[in-house]
Amino acid sequence: MKILWVKAGGLFPPDTGGRIRSYQILKTLARRHRVTLFTFYTAVPDDLHSHLQSQFARVVCLPMKIQSGRRFREGLEYLRHLFSGLPYTVSKFCRPDVAVALKKLVAEDKPDVIVCDFVFAAHVIPWEATIPKVLFTHNVEALIWKRHYQLARNPLWKAVCWREYRTMERFERTYAKRCDHLLTVSEHDRKIFLKLADCSRITVIPTGVDVDYFQPAPHLEKPNNLVFTGSMDWMPNEDGILFFLQQIWPLVRAKIPNSSLSIVGRHPSKRIEALTAELEGVHITGRVDDIRPYVHRGSVYIVPLRIGSGTRLKIFEAMAMGKTIVSTAIGAEGLPVTSGRDIVLADGAADFANAIIKLLQDPVQRGEIGRAARQLVEQKHSWDSVGQPFEAVLQNLARPMSDLLSAMSNHKLSALSH
Repeated sequence: MKILWVKAGGLFPPDTGGRIRSYQILKTLARRHRVTLFTFYTAVPDDLHSHLQSQFARVVCLPMKIQSGRRFREGLEYLRHLFSGLPYTVSKFCRPDVAVALKKLVAEDKPDVIVCDFVFAAHVIPWEATIPKVLFTHNVEALIWKRHYQLARNPLWKAVCWREYRTMERFERTYAKRCDHLLTVSEHDRKIFLKLADCSRITVIPTGVDVDYFQPAPHLEKPNNLVFTGSMDWMPNEDGILFFLQQIWPLVRAKIPNSSLSIVGRHPSKRIEALTAELEGVHITGRVDDIRPYVHRGSVYIVPLRIGSGTRLKIFEAMAMGKTIVSTAIGAEGLPVTSGRDIVLADGAADFANAIIKLLQDPVQRGEIGRAARQLVEQKHSWDSVGQPFEAVLQNLARPMSDLLSAMSNHKLSALSH
């Protein structure tokens, strides 16, 4: 089977939840099929996408100059796209030259199936082509923006969130109806998309984790140490950590004065840096090559998210390492976990803080929950098991088209023989 995988935002290095999920599934598919990767993303000096050339049959990369990280310049760029009718997260990447390059690649490669990885890339997909198309949704993007809007206090930011929510809602609706099959990463997301597509066209692809790479090491645990990992330039992570530092951390420190917190992830904002400078016991690392040493040292792994959709790979990574996790309900939304058995769920500052304090004071309970967490992902959520249903969907879509072409070919041969 010839698979064309289209992704906005790049794939390498696999250092975010979406990239990790895509990369692991792609590696699984590439073992048995011919995979072509087409990706377009913000140009960076140390572009590592060349590492993928040996892993897939063909890799086509389109690095682009896109404003990011400078709020004033990105604000001007946002204004430039304001009347496009598209979400900004789509219009800044999906440029006409990208669509032209992709259409040319489709004509050359003649894939059996096209995978649109994240809805953002849908605007450049050649929908007029008769090739089956799969939309792989890692989140319900409109839901994320709706939650941003609900929590926003700044009037200008609230207006931006409202616009992104409504334009993304229309965008997702359009392509959920237009694709031949839609993949979600949780049953929760599937139920939302059922309003837009027939159930026969939606399949849930469960979240996976590399259980060999992420292993428990209880002897490395540091007493009363909390840990959070995640890309700090993803707004739900930033919001969650600010919420934790402002409302939960003071409650924990009041009960356990020697407690500490490590915030591990790339591009922490100036706001987070300024706040942590005022707080005792908090350490931010920025980007690290390997999160495992930091997670190993954690007594409790925290996920204080108030915004999100899809599923959090970070939770499964911590579970694979045998960690006890305290998460909000939204943080663990869509994951097959049970509070009190393999995770602890708590909402609200006081409840979240109390859950952490009790676990820090009870190493026996921490150990029981951590072992149950490891057992869950080890038995049911390896990447190989995740790749199988993904592959089955693609094969089922590609087969009817292959059968049709074969029938047409046979018909021509029959006509010529007569």
